Amino acid sequence: MTCEQRGRNLAEWAVRGGRSAYLAPSILAADFARLGEQVAQAAEAGAEVLHIDIMDGHFVPNLSMGPAIVQSLRGGSPMLFDVHLMISRPAKYIETFAKAGADHITVHVESEGNMAELIEQIHSLGCTAGLTLRPGTPVESLFPYLPMVEMALVMTVEPGFGGQSYMASQLPKVVALKQWAAQHGHPLHIEVDGGIKANNAGQVTAAGADILVAGSSVFNPKTPVKEAVAALQTAIAAAPLNS
Repeated sequence: MTCEQRGRNLAEWAVRGGRSAYLAPSILAADFARLGEQVAQAAEAGAEVLHIDIMDGHFVPNLSMGPAIVQSLRGGSPMLFDVHLMISRPAKYIETFAKAGADHITVHVESEGNMAELIEQIHSLGCTAGLTLRPGTPVESLFPYLPMVEMALVMTVEPGFGGQSYMASQLPKVVALKQWAAQHGHPLHIEVDGGIKANNAGQVTAAGADILVAGSSVFNPKTPVKEAVAALQTAIAAAPLNS
């Protein structure tokens, strides 16, 4: 079943309703022996987006998961599945992940293929599309494609491994994307991924992000998932509304 057949995607979701931003737990940090249980706990705690990192061991030096995991989680989950393809050749797998259960698919501007064609491929399946970039890539590399996408993702760690330290040096990219969206009148969602915790979530939201990805600060053995989600949502809610 494609995104179009499910009738859900980022463009139809995320009517802000006064919230400063939304939390997107990343299952890269979850306990895979309890994956379904932990995802359900995050949803019960009020998280509405599930971030799913796909790595091929080539584009980034790590392997994560494939479409079977996405399909097994899709089931009756009410969450919006936000799939981040950290892979060299996304064109080969976009349809596979759309059919497995993705609602939104993000690809890297540094990956192989024609970006406009990749975005069109995602849209042809009824999914919303996003573009992202490594910390060392200038934000301007996204500008030619922003009118075509619904979301831009700023990485505040080097992609490939969870649990890394947050790079505040990447926040100017968030500000630049917010300014671009305002200047062009384009309803662009801005997502930030990497090292997000309760002590920096407000800073990221204030810079202009409206979707915050959090992995190890949600899924960790020291804090129940529901408590971790609540702490992050409190920090996000305390930030000033970006506009």
